[in-house]
Amino acid sequence: MDQQAPPEQTLTHTLSYAVNCSILFTELPLLERPSAARAAGFDAVEFWWPFADAVPGDRDVDGFVTAVRDAGVALVGLNFAAGDMPSGDRGLVSWPARSTEFRDNVAVTVGIGAQLGTRAFNALYGNRVDGADPAEQDELAVHNLAAAAAAAAEIDAVVLLEPVSGAPRYPLLRAADAIAVADRVHEATGAGNVALLADLYHLTVNGDDVDAVIARHADRIGHVQIADHPGRGEPGTGGIDLDRHLAALQDAGYDGWVACEYKPTATSAESFDWLPRARRTRRTA
Repeated sequence: MDQQAPPEQTLTHTLSYAVNCSILFTELPLLERPSAARAAGFDAVEFWWPFADAVPGDRDVDGFVTAVRDAGVALVGLNFAAGDMPSGDRGLVSWPARSTEFRDNVAVTVGIGAQLGTRAFNALYGNRVDGADPAEQDELAVHNLAAAAAAAAEIDAVVLLEPVSGAPRYPLLRAADAIAVADRVHEATGAGNVALLADLYHLTVNGDDVDAVIARHADRIGHVQIADHPGRGEPGTGGIDLDRHLAALQDAGYDGWVACEYKPTATSAESFDWLPRARRTRRTA
């Protein structure tokens, strides 16, 4: 039996919320989820890579773009293809055997962003691979991220690097790990549009000091995601003081999106009871 959703919260920040429609509203077919998010009061969504293939057919791409447009929501974040996530893959950026696949995917992903006004693209770094030198994987990642950053720059967008928990072979665990990669890309190519995706859940699980990350790196954060810990449920189901962290981010100058990327403990629609409906639309003040 589903546990009762946490009560509505009083928020001390005015940041805007979006819904990750790859982890929420999964009770619905993928193309129906943007409309479900809109019905729940949101006007912005994000997705992990929504297709089975890194380079889907035009009909599949057009169907996805149409579903987002018809729902009347903004697509504020989109992942590059990341492999078979349910089987443990966590990105193609540093995976030698799939480098060409990643490069081919960049054009498709940024092309979708160009149609929908998306300005943030998450490039999951990839796991360490048996038989591959980690240093060579890191060098490959610099080249692939540079290509992604160049394509994203054409539409004034950023490429995001995300520390991830629960993936033993994924090398980016803390904010400093992702920032170090962004710095290597900048040093090698001059690209200045590679930023940190600060998922407050993953950072907490990995033992990062979230307060210190915000104090030191707020200007390097390009996007924020949230879930509570333990459990990865909605805010109020665990012990992370998410409102305090988000207020600190705002005070430090962050004015981007906060994406709800959690596993709902009730139905998806009910799991938003913690968030006042008036706070589900884009903030203008």
